[in-house]
Amino acid sequence: MVDRLVNSEANARRIAMVENCFGSSGQPLAEQGRVLVGEGVLTKMCRKKPKARQFFLFNDILVYGNIVINKKKCNKQHVIPLEEVKLEALKDDGQYRNGWLIRTASKSFAVYAATATEKEEWMAHIEKCIEDLLRKSGKQPPSEHAAVWVPDNEASICMHCKKTQFTVLNRRHHCRKCGSVVCGPCSSKRYVLRGQSEKPLRVCLQCYDELTRERARPNQPNQPANTNTPVKPSSDNAGSGGDSSADDDSDDDDDRAEEKHDEPKFYGDGDKTEETNNHSSKDFAK
Repeated sequence: MVDRLVNSEANARRIAMVENCFGSSGQPLAEQGRVLVGEGVLTKMCRKKPKARQFFLFNDILVYGNIVINKKKCNKQHVIPLEEVKLEALKDDGQYRNGWLIRTASKSFAVYAATATEKEEWMAHIEKCIEDLLRKSGKQPPSEHAAVWVPDNEASICMHCKKTQFTVLNRRHHCRKCGSVVCGPCSSKRYVLRGQSEKPLRVCLQCYDELTRERARPNQPNQPANTNTPVKPSSDNAGSGGDSSADDDSDDDDDRAEEKHDEPKFYGDGDKTEETNNHSSKDFAK
């Protein structure tokens, strides 16, 4: 079905509409062989709180952004190559339902659909695109993925020392290796995690020690060399300033009221009718 849509006028129009949605803030998306497979709103677990994000699934990339005007305007475009993606279903846990993890080497996060059916549809379509890409390219799926950050509200004290109480002055930080919420002194070291950035990133003391030991250990046969690099701490590493690791989630600053949205639309699977169920992005919290 995807092959049939590759050169269709409808597909070209859909991709043009996505580009117009992001305007000059987004990168061009029209490429030879690219197909828009589906689109819809998912609730992304951000650092501070869950937020509605518009997602666009293509046959080779996953694109999402902040909703400025429902169905018409988005910003802060993020483009994720599907060859780098691994999905992991989440069990329903209290108020958080119909969720799964989107894991990549550079960033991993949880998303939630409005219903169990929508979760199944999203995951099935993404998995199919990944499977087709890897089969055509002959590549192997990535073996390492970035940690999922623990949300701020799940940690009132440092998860490393178990002592420091977070306040306005004692702010939260995230270890880029394990995703834990830690205080400044417990995350005073930096390490170059090649899959995430060429710049040194904040890591907790425990992860720093483990990474350092791993780097010093002789490589086993058939095992890739550890390309992560320790960085000498600087005088400002223990505090909240001078943090080259950009502690804030880059799309975690949208405090707009959540908007109601239609069910997701997937193209090429019978083009199901566009009936509006008025699912709210908050419906994942039941």
